[in-house]
Order: sequence, then C-alpha cells, then structure tokens
Amino acid sequence: MALVVQKYGGTSVGTTDKIRNVAQRVARTYDEGNDVVVIVSAMSGETNKLVALADDICEFPSEREYDVLVSTGEQVTIALLSMCLQSMGYKAKSYLGHQIPILTDNASSRARIKEIGEDNIREDLKSGTIVVVAGFQGIDDQGNITTLGRGGSDTSAVAVAAGLTADVCEIYTDVDGVYTTDPRIVPNASKIEKISYEEMLEMASLGAKVLQIRSVEFAKKYDVVIHVRSSFNDNPGTLVMKEDSEMETVLVSGVTCNKDEAKISVLRIPDHPGIAADIFSPLSEASITVDMIIQNVSTEGFTDLTFTVPRGDVKKALKIVEATAQEIGAGGVTSDDKVAKISIIGVGMRSHSGIASKMFSTLSSEGVNIQMISTSEIKVSCVIEDKYTELAVRVLHDAFELGSDQ
Repeated sequence: MALVVQKYGGTSVGTTDKIRNVAQRVARTYDEGNDVVVIVSAMSGETNKLVALADDICEFPSEREYDVLVSTGEQVTIALLSMCLQSMGYKAKSYLGHQIPILTDNASSRARIKEIGEDNIREDLKSGTIVVVAGFQGIDDQGNITTLGRGGSDTSAVAVAAGLTADVCEIYTDVDGVYTTDPRIVPNASKIEKISYEEMLEMASLGAKVLQIRSVEFAKKYDVVIHVRSSFNDNPGTLVMKEDSEMETVLVSGVTCNKDEAKISVLRIPDHPGIAADIFSPLSEASITVDMIIQNVSTEGFTDLTFTVPRGDVKKALKIVEATAQEIGAGGVTSDDKVAKISIIGVGMRSHSGIASKMFSTLSSEGVNIQMISTSEIKVSCVIEDKYTELAVRVLHDAFELGSDQ
C-alpha cells in the first residue's frame, strides 16, 4: 500500500462534470490499494471573480479580509468532491487549511508554510477515509486565514506530501507532463520522462508554467517525487525528482522563452565602490525584481550598467532609476521593452563543453543578435529582440535535437 497525494488545479475541477471525473480517478487510485489525500484548487475562474468583487467594493481592501475572501473558492470544491465520492460509496472528508492545520507565517496573500499538522489526516487514513484538502490556504499563529499566492495549491500539495512522507505527489493539470519547449511554438516538442529538481526550477523561473516555483523548491528540500500528469487522460507524465546519472547524459533538456522582459541601461556611471548598491537598493525597496545584470569594463572612471526587469514594472523602475541616475551623476538612462529571454537548460551542461557556443552560433546563423548573456551550471540565457522569440526557440530546439521525430 502506498500513500498518494493528488492535486487537481482549477481547470480540472472547473465544472461539476469535471469534478465527477476527478472523483472517479481518485476512487480508482484508492481501489488500487492506496491511501489517498487530495488537494484541490478553486474552480477555474472563481478566484478571479472573488478578486473582482474585492476591487469593486474598495480600492485598497484589508489584506486580512482579502485572504478571507479569496480562500473561499477552495471551500466549494473540497465540499463538492467529498460529496461526489460519498455518493459513489467511499468514505471522504474535507478539510480547510486551518482544520489540518497548515501553519504559515503572517504574510497575507504570499504566506509561506511553516508546519503541516499530520494527526487529523493520519487518523482519517487509518479508517479508510479519502482526505480532501483545500489548497492555497493556511492559518497563521494569530489564527488568521492566510493564502499562499497564485499557484499556491501546488505548494500545499507538496508540503502535505512532505509532512506525511508520501510515496508520490501527483500534480494533475491540463497538460500531460513537462515538454522540451512550448508545443504551441514547436509542435514536435517531446514530453520529458523525468527531470531533476534543479532543471525544473530553472524551467519554471525562465518561463515554463507547468509547476509553481515554490512547490519545486519544497519538493527538492524534502525529497518529494512529483509526477506531473493530465487530468484528462491516463498517459504517464513527467517525474520531477533527484538528479541521476541518466539525466547527466542529456546535454539540453529544454528550451524556454519569456517575453515578460524589459531592459534598462544606466550610462556613464562613476565607477567607484557602492555604486551598484545605490542603483539597485531603491528597486529592491520598491519590490521590483532584477534579473540579468551586465556591467561594462570601466574606461576613464566611468562604466555602463544594463539589467532586466519584468515588463510590467518597467515604467515604475525607470522613474526610480532616473532619479537615482541624477543623484549619482550618471550620463543618462535608456530602456527597451521589446526584448525576450531565451534559455537552454540541462544538468548535462556541468560535464560537457561547447553547449553555449553552439547556442550562440545557432542564433547567429539565423541573424538573431544577442544583447545580454547569463549563465549558471545548468543553463544559458540570452536576451534578444522579442520579434525573434519563436524563431529562436524553434532553431535551438532543432539544434539540440529535442524533437519527438529526432
């Protein structure tokens, strides 16, 4: 007998018919002799409706009451799924986050899980009950309802799996695994059989939307095996797990792209210690995430500094950087929001040379100019003009022979 944690996202429970399909899948897993804990999100679109209600009531709702409101979507789905399972003859019981309890810090709308209560779930599993838990929510030390941020149900599922030492955490979504790139850009993209935590973290941070980053971080920390699967078919999915020797033989596992990028350059900066802190500290205080950073070699006591920020933050960032540039006596500030980041990822890069040069030459042969480069042990990222995004993804996917027909 295995302990299986299953998580179903909003598209998987978007209608009562879909909830019935989920119940049948849960029942089948239980009938195979497994203990089953199910984590569910709100029905597709429900959280957006709740957010819209809050926005309609007042411009700046209380963070506490905001969490109370948006956490209600999951209460509907856990009750409906439990009712459905009971109508099929199974013992099922639903829990809200505070009833487990899932203890978090007090950061409203972006809370982090501190501890998972096990006793209630284990008692129910002993009696043959299927446990259905609301994802996305928890409770802080003061008894306030908290939420984990968008995609937080993935984190809830992995945290529960870690707390219970589950054999596997199955994440069901509207795709049947992790692919070598976006199949909408490259139709012959291949489904990856298994991928390391490190590769999945890079892919998630660089544009792949299959798993939420915090859930992968949690899985890596507690060695939870994640199985990404589709709730609409029975195909095997992708295992996200600890790196093994077989993974190292694959030079590149995937190609990602992210058009949500903007580039800012600060020109003729006086080159002395502390100048970078002067530029980036105000951005950090404004909660603006800085990604790639390049500083030119100093000439005549001046240097140029270029970095990227999320495209939606570029106006806010420019206002801050222009004020800072005046204070430090920089020559000026320029920006470009027509850029994209293209990345190749693979743990095989650690032990193989020539991968970066192959990426650069492939892009060059298609007339794609590289504006910025960033590397780590297992990834190479380039900033390019966004009009070349799809072309760059396709040619790199072909160059590293990632297609299903190669």
